Amino acid sequence: MGFSAKPSPLPFLFLSLSALLFLPRVPLAKSATDYTALVYKGCAKQAFVDPTGVYSQSLSALFGSLVSQSTKSKFFKTTSGSGQTSITGLFQCRGDLSNTDCYNCVSKLPILTDKLCGRTIAARVQLSGCYLLYEVSGFTQVSGMEMLYKSCGATSVAGTGFQERRDTAFSVLENGVVSGHGFYTTSYEAVYMLGQCEGDVGDSDCGECVKSAVQRAQVECGSSISGQIYLHKCFVSYSYYPNGVPMRSSSSSSSSSSSSSSSGSGQSTGKTVAIILGGAAGVGFLVICLLFARNLLKKHDDF
Repeated sequence: MGFSAKPSPLPFLFLSLSALLFLPRVPLAKSATDYTALVYKGCAKQAFVDPTGVYSQSLSALFGSLVSQSTKSKFFKTTSGSGQTSITGLFQCRGDLSNTDCYNCVSKLPILTDKLCGRTIAARVQLSGCYLLYEVSGFTQVSGMEMLYKSCGATSVAGTGFQERRDTAFSVLENGVVSGHGFYTTSYEAVYMLGQCEGDVGDSDCGECVKSAVQRAQVECGSSISGQIYLHKCFVSYSYYPNGVPMRSSSSSSSSSSSSSSSGSGQSTGKTVAIILGGAAGVGFLVICLLFARNLLKKHDDF
């Protein structure tokens, strides 16, 4: 009389888990903008002469200090070294980034700055969510209103009324950066706006800087669907979304329009429902497999 081997439920468990792995995956909502994307770089033409390595040491110490401070602040300015070999630098994160995102952004800048500019006497690297700037002692200062970079969308908005809506939003932005102490976001009739000043700029000077940047945007970008204007001490950006402002991953310092909020929450709800349904289907399939395995075991036990 032989022994009949009882089938193990493990293969069925493996089968069910494998099925779960191949269920359609619903992508999570992404930020409207990758905050670590490179916007522009500005590198001095002159490299510093460093036979003793004193500049390199000061610069490394400066980078370390800036990165460490980015875990608890969105703006920090300091000087490393002394006398003629001192180096002053700063970082600033966009006002709507979390401390974690700020650190993740700033921590990429030292290596990126060295890669893009080398050991020049001054450099500035701007990412979408943060920037880093350093200058060797004695470097010629530039005006806070000097334009460093501009970018205008290739698509122009057809029809009338867009520039009026955009300019109305610009007007709100100019006042908002003053009351927001250097950072403000807003949207008006599907035009999304963001403005920010360097952290050590006073409210009044910030308002003047943003006003100048707005005027540059109006002239330089015209009817472009989007634009970015970076001055030395501030920047503004705008984008026109005919279908509503997309959901942003980080909370802004000012409220967006109700239509954009509804659109964002609708997208989030739809994805949540899809994830729940997918999970429920997977669990149901697993239960069916386990019941099937149980019935097989029961049949073998009956023999």
